Amino acid sequence: MGEGKATPIVFLHGFGGTAAGWHAVQTAISTDHPTLAFDLPGHGASLDYPDAVTARHFAQAVVEDLNGRDIPRVHLVGHSMGGATAALVAAFAPEKVASLTLLAPGGFGADINGRLLQHYAAARTYDALQVALEGMFGWRNPVPEEMIRRDVDLRRKPGQIERLGAILARMMKDGLQGTIPRAFIEAFTMPVTVAWGRLDNVLPVYQSEGLPPRFSIHRFDGAGHMLVEEIPGEVIRLISTTVRTG
Repeated sequence: MGEGKATPIVFLHGFGGTAAGWHAVQTAISTDHPTLAFDLPGHGASLDYPDAVTARHFAQAVVEDLNGRDIPRVHLVGHSMGGATAALVAAFAPEKVASLTLLAPGGFGADINGRLLQHYAAARTYDALQVALEGMFGWRNPVPEEMIRRDVDLRRKPGQIERLGAILARMMKDGLQGTIPRAFIEAFTMPVTVAWGRLDNVLPVYQSEGLPPRFSIHRFDGAGHMLVEEIPGEVIRLISTTVRTG
């Protein structure tokens, strides 16, 4: 979406999602910037991407794809697992990253609600997905019906449930998630914005504390883990502001 020679904005979704989850935010952003949203390996149109079950693998796949498209530099926006992926792209290939906007990113602390994610990964029906997703939203924010139906359709693809299970198994060990080395995070020189919902029931908001002081940190009352759906206007504002500084 979008045209022009400006540095593109690339969107990376969270665990169990697809590029389609960015549609509203991407549409708004693309009026001023070229944009690109990926289906990360093991998800949606990239379900059959081989041998990729970790954020490190996903980051390598993103870099390879950008190189294949002859895109030298991008602004990265990542949610949850996509946030961890974006951070690792910035660590492995910092010359390709103009800025980072990280929405409740994975890998910033060991604690994770693995039981909720296991229910979500295994859910196949509308009702089961609705219950799992409600646990990821702020208490007063309803789960969009379109999101539930999109997830139902995704899980109808042969092998999708199994691939999600394999990714989740590598994401966690003994109930804890793998963490991004602190040295990687402290080495970032590009503008970095981090956003978190204070009611996040997947990755606790305290994982946004103690980050380098040059990072722009934003915590939102009433929001849960699904910031893209819960507070799209704020997400658009944060992306636009971060991109201008990069």
